[in-house]
Amino acid sequence: MEGASLRERRQALLERHELQGEAFCRTYAAEADTWLAELADSATRTDSRHLALIAVGGYGRGQLCPFSDLDVVLVHEGRRDIATVADAIWYPVWDQGVRLDHSVRRPAEVLKAASEDLRVALGLLDARLVWGDPQIAEPLLERVISVWRSRLGAHWLPDLQEQVTARHHLQGDVAFLLEPDLKESHGGLRDVNVLMALAAYAPTVADYVDLEALGPAAAQLTLVRVELHRNAGRDLDRLLLQEQDQIAAQLPYRDADALMATVSEAGRSIAWVSDEAWRRRPFWQPVPARRFRQAASRRTKVRGTDGGPPASDSPLTPSDSSVGLVISNGEVGLAPSAPVATDPSLAFLLAAVAAERDLPIARPTLHRLADRMPALPDPWPSGARESLVRVLGAGHPAVDALEALDHYGLLVRLLPEWRGVRNKPQRNAYHRYTVDRHLLEAAANAASLTGRVDRPDLLLVGTLLHDIGKGSPGDHTEVGMTMIATIATRMGFPPGDVVTLVDLCRFHLLLPDTATRRDLDDPTTIETVAKSVGDRQTLELLAALTEADSLATGPSAWGPWKAGLVGELVQRTSHYLSGNTAPAPSRSTSTLANRGGSPAAEASGADGSATEGLDELLAEARRSPHPVVRFDPPHVAVAAPDRPGLLASVAGLLALHGLDVRSADVTSGGGVAAELFTVDAGQRRWPDLSRFTRDLEEVFSGVLALEERLDAKASAYAGARRPSAAHPVTPTVEIDDRASSISTVVEIHALDEVGLLHRVTRALFECGLDVVSARVSTVGDAVVDAFYVRDSSGHKVTDPTLVERVRHAVETAIT
Repeated sequence: MEGASLRERRQALLERHELQGEAFCRTYAAEADTWLAELADSATRTDSRHLALIAVGGYGRGQLCPFSDLDVVLVHEGRRDIATVADAIWYPVWDQGVRLDHSVRRPAEVLKAASEDLRVALGLLDARLVWGDPQIAEPLLERVISVWRSRLGAHWLPDLQEQVTARHHLQGDVAFLLEPDLKESHGGLRDVNVLMALAAYAPTVADYVDLEALGPAAAQLTLVRVELHRNAGRDLDRLLLQEQDQIAAQLPYRDADALMATVSEAGRSIAWVSDEAWRRRPFWQPVPARRFRQAASRRTKVRGTDGGPPASDSPLTPSDSSVGLVISNGEVGLAPSAPVATDPSLAFLLAAVAAERDLPIARPTLHRLADRMPALPDPWPSGARESLVRVLGAGHPAVDALEALDHYGLLVRLLPEWRGVRNKPQRNAYHRYTVDRHLLEAAANAASLTGRVDRPDLLLVGTLLHDIGKGSPGDHTEVGMTMIATIATRMGFPPGDVVTLVDLCRFHLLLPDTATRRDLDDPTTIETVAKSVGDRQTLELLAALTEADSLATGPSAWGPWKAGLVGELVQRTSHYLSGNTAPAPSRSTSTLANRGGSPAAEASGADGSATEGLDELLAEARRSPHPVVRFDPPHVAVAAPDRPGLLASVAGLLALHGLDVRSADVTSGGGVAAELFTVDAGQRRWPDLSRFTRDLEEVFSGVLALEERLDAKASAYAGARRPSAAHPVTPTVEIDDRASSISTVVEIHALDEVGLLHRVTRALFECGLDVVSARVSTVGDAVVDAFYVRDSSGHKVTDPTLVERVRHAVETAIT
């Protein structure tokens, strides 16, 4: 490519699609070297005396992705023409549109900058000569490494650890994010560079963590990162959802799920080594010479584990000690006499002790287990299930302990079905974790809820396995039920407990789906749930599983609103299962939230009187020609003279003001209608009450063009929206006559859009139906809305012609 510009050289390499990953980076770095050397020769007329151009950072390592920065330092020893030379190099780079991180310094200034700026110091660790005088560059680069080991490493280590922790917190995990940052996220390429810096400072770090495991994992992330740059045509390190399918096609993966599983595996490997390195810092960090002999003496006094760093033993229970467990130097390990080759349940016991004490498992012990531990037999030996329950009962420290077993391939050996969910991505914004990590996090959450149930063991194991079917084709609940029947029997649970565990899988979505999509004042809702769960023990187990599962799913899956609805459903169902025929009272405490006056409650014979606040609102509306509005976050109540399409109008205005409706109830009488909404403002401020009321009057009078305003807002949001699920939402409409004793339920699944509730309620009104209540549930980018409707005579919608007309109208509204 002689004579070609850097941009032309890069484009030629990008068009060579067989040139991928680290090979591309090395080739591009070599082309950049050649091009910069040509610029430097031209600028100096080949006189490189007392002058050196040094590549640092990723460019210095030869890891130059297609649109990465060129990081260079021009080092000189007092050349008078240095400013002219620098400009002759920098300006052509800028003209190429390539980002440049540059500096001009004397050797002493380079060392001073490294002592004052951690980023500079880290970049110089990977520095190499691109062009110029080796007598300038080589002594400087040797000095940089020497100073880093002797002084700067210790100086910068606390700041470096603090930066790593903050970055991990901010950027999340490569292994679990829907759209991970391949460079900055926990387990990303930045962590690899930091680990290499630690090894340059303290080579003994390699004695405590497996640095060799970083090479394949880093190569995998680099492979994907290069294709991400190639595909996007820019410096993009976040693996966006819309890029994943095309990148999977460009690389040898069957689909994007396989791509993301591989990215997850690489991220977990890097994160594991990074976390281990920082956790073991007291062992590998150099100590001053006067303290070295004392530390070495301490390390030779106790030898208890499989070669792990020894220290004084901590006491264990006699039963744990009897099978060879030891605690040494802050780690849990196995004595040489432990029966590793004959008792695979030791792995669970080891993890249990580690989790209970929040200690790591000794690395040599993990290697020994990986080399010699057999699979668990069928059925499990006595004590294996108890050890599993014990580790799960330790709560969140159990996640690290079981992840340690998983990292060495031991969890699959103990539970073969785990292989299907391992690193299994859940490619939507609703889930924050891969399936396997979700199950571990959910079980950890369940450990804090065991006090609510009579059978903690069933709760913990049922939570661990509730999504195990996601690792196999088919409906994950149906598949999971079959798998759990086999697993639970193999574990040694009696038949009755196996049935309960299968039911926990069968009904693990029953409570959240019912609570958010059905009218809890309708007796049919409670009867249906009660008949499904069968008894109070299963109900209480499902209630705890629901909370643990939702908390592990993501931030939008559990909150005060959903927790309140699920709690109310559980209370009412438990009341019913206790033999009480009268409906349980609502747990709601807000004067506007009490739904005692809902049509379902009135028809059921429950207390049909509205609360005093709602009574006053209705009375005021009867006296006033204007709508009456009350805000009582998270509730909005509107009372106005009854008019066609009132619910659609209010719902549309709520959307226009940035309030997302979660539920709606409607009642009317005496020519006045009252509508009670539960809403979510998110991070937005609540609208001004007087402004909202004025806008509502303008909607009624036709002054405010609600449809046009909603369309404009929806278009604005649609333009800014990026997909947050692997597959687009397929709009569906279901019409159910059995879900309620007095109403027909119209349930929709659709993409969450501004004004959707307004469009659907308007469509229902135009079909001549009355909407008496609605429930809105958001799942990532999708919504599941349920509308309780009646025909003009106040009955269920049973006429087949009308049913099809409703279906067509609603489908039109949501598509």
